[in-house]
Amino acid sequence: MNFLAHLYLSGNNNNIMIGNFIADHVTGNQFGHYQEGIQQGIFLHREIDTFTDAHEIVRKSKRRLHERYRHYDGVIIDIFYDYFLARNWSKYSKTPLEIFANSVYDLLIENFKILPLKSQHFTKYMIENNLLYNYQFEDGIEMVLKGMNHRTKGKSQMDLAIEDLKLFQEDFENDFFIFFDVLRFHILKLT
Repeated sequence: MNFLAHLYLSGNNNNIMIGNFIADHVTGNQFGHYQEGIQQGIFLHREIDTFTDAHEIVRKSKRRLHERYRHYDGVIIDIFYDYFLARNWSKYSKTPLEIFANSVYDLLIENFKILPLKSQHFTKYMIENNLLYNYQFEDGIEMVLKGMNHRTKGKSQMDLAIEDLKLFQEDFENDFFIFFDVLRFHILKLT
C-alpha cells in the first residue's frame, strides 16, 4: 500500500494519519518524542506493510512483475494499488477524493514543523503535483513511476511499469479488490 491507502486506513484521527504518513522516514524506534497518536500511526503503518508484504494476493500481483523489476515489484504494486483505490474511491469513502486529498495537505502543512525532513520534502512534492488526487489517472501513476525510476538512477526501470499496468489492469484490479477488503477487515480488528 502506498500513501493514499495508508492515509485512508488512518480513519479520521489526524495524529494517526501524521504518524502513518511519516513512518517510512522514522528509523527503528526513534519516535519517542512524538505524541502517542503519532506513535500509533507509525505502528499502524508498519502493521499495514507487514500484513501486505506477507499476503498471498499481493505476492500474486508481484509475480506478474518480478522477472522484469525484481525487488522493485513490491513498490510498483503499492503504487498500482493506490491507483485502484483512487479510481474506486467512492466505493470506500463518502468524502470525495479531492476533498480528502486537500484535507490531508492542510493537515500536513499545519504540522509541517514536526515532520521529519524527508517527509517535509515529500510533502512539498506531493502537494505541488497533487499526487493523492492524481493517483486515479494513468498519467498520474506514470509520473510517479518515472519519479521513482529517476530516484533509482534508472536501475529499477519503474518507468516501464505503466505498460504492465495497462496489460494486466483487470488482473491487478481484481487482486486489489480482494486484498483491500481483507486488509480493511484486518485493520478494523486492531482498533
